[in-house]
Amino acid sequence: MKKRILFISGGLLIILFSIWMLIPSKANTDLFTEKVKVSLRDVGNQLLLINQDSTSLILPVLALEEDKFQLSFEKPLSFEPGQLVSIMDIAFQKATLPKNYLVETIQCTKQEVAYSFQIVNSVENSIIPCKGRYLPESCYTIEVLFTNREIAYNNNQTFYYGILMSGFILMFLGFYRKKQPEVSQENEENFANLGSFQFYPEQNKLVKQAEEIKLSKKECELLEIFVASPNQIIKRDELTKKVWEDHGVFVGRSLDTYISKLRKKLETDDSVKITNIHGVGYKLELL
Repeated sequence: MKKRILFISGGLLIILFSIWMLIPSKANTDLFTEKVKVSLRDVGNQLLLINQDSTSLILPVLALEEDKFQLSFEKPLSFEPGQLVSIMDIAFQKATLPKNYLVETIQCTKQEVAYSFQIVNSVENSIIPCKGRYLPESCYTIEVLFTNREIAYNNNQTFYYGILMSGFILMFLGFYRKKQPEVSQENEENFANLGSFQFYPEQNKLVKQAEEIKLSKKECELLEIFVASPNQIIKRDELTKKVWEDHGVFVGRSLDTYISKLRKKLETDDSVKITNIHGVGYKLELL
């Protein structure tokens, strides 16, 4: 019983946890956006310091799309592309941002890409062209697109779907385990109150104050018929047919003999009596 409850409870907790993790969290998205903005402002500050500029402003970092951000400056500046690559790598690592991203440096007036590079998790697949060639002083905006967040989310989905399936399996095992023990448990608890007795037809017994009184198969069958129709007259023919004749056994005085045996086993409780209705049959009287 305890194991079954543990299986079901554990499975339910796993399912709830998996569903919670699979629901996109606005808080997580907002945190990611703020971390990117802080990191890009750090990148902008480092670029201005390279230009010996410690007074001009870094304009507010804009979230252009869910994974795309723009860094812009108050005044024109110049830098060597390798410096931008290094500064951005350090800033993003400090903020534990995704390692896959695409960067474009756009000339403000012409809206042309003056320089771009791509970083991926494996260094050999990164594309970093034109190192060592300074960009002329001009107005630039720097746009960063994180390219692996969707992949990471899909990987997480696969992981949490796996956990979710495990939860369902645990719950299934819990309910399946429930079947076997409960059959016997139901049998054990399937009894009828008969005065101060408890009658267990499937165990062929009466119980009174923890004392077990064994019943023969025929006694049990007879008592079961009486219990189904208490305080009602049941004809002799009906009793003999159900208990004996249906099994192809010849009756003689068997009915009266077994009724006598039942009366003896019930005699300790005056509220339970099997009464003979002369010429008709018998009646179980519950007082």
